[in-house]
Amino acid sequence: MTHDSALLVIDVQVGMFLENNPVHSGDLLLERIGGLITMARASGAPVFYVQHNAGAGKTLEPNTFGWNIHPEIAPIDGDIIIQKSTPDAFHETNLQEELGAKRVRRLVIAGIQTELCVDTTSRRAFSLGYDVVVVSDAHSTWDRGNLKAREIIAHHNDLLRWFAETEEASTVTF
Repeated sequence: MTHDSALLVIDVQVGMFLENNPVHSGDLLLERIGGLITMARASGAPVFYVQHNAGAGKTLEPNTFGWNIHPEIAPIDGDIIIQKSTPDAFHETNLQEELGAKRVRRLVIAGIQTELCVDTTSRRAFSLGYDVVVVSDAHSTWDRGNLKAREIIAHHNDLLRWFAETEEASTVTF
């Protein structure tokens, strides 16, 4: 068990699961992230939630239904919620300070959206000197152009190996 690890759950908000355009394999994603949260809490590792704030009228507009963290993986007392407005969870947020206060050196990253917020935050964490683990089967996206979501996920799992370890949820430890 590593005591300097934390789980970072990125943008798993209600709006990402709306019926008209749900994130790829959303139910499985929630199940895997829920398991990671349970493991992190059981080991005493802190759980950080990143919540995206979009502009007025957008699905993730603050204080709207879609903006809320999904209730199946909701934070509890002691969890830390970081508000962001760009794909980088470190940019103009207090994430770095909160991680420093908890003496975190290893970040286990899961969430949405593979090619934007998960990718950007993973690379930034690496650049800041964190040991990064991207949970290869606990991040997701949508089909884009000629690429299916599963192809985007697989591509980013391969690409992010330059910046992070990639592990399946079933093998992650805290």
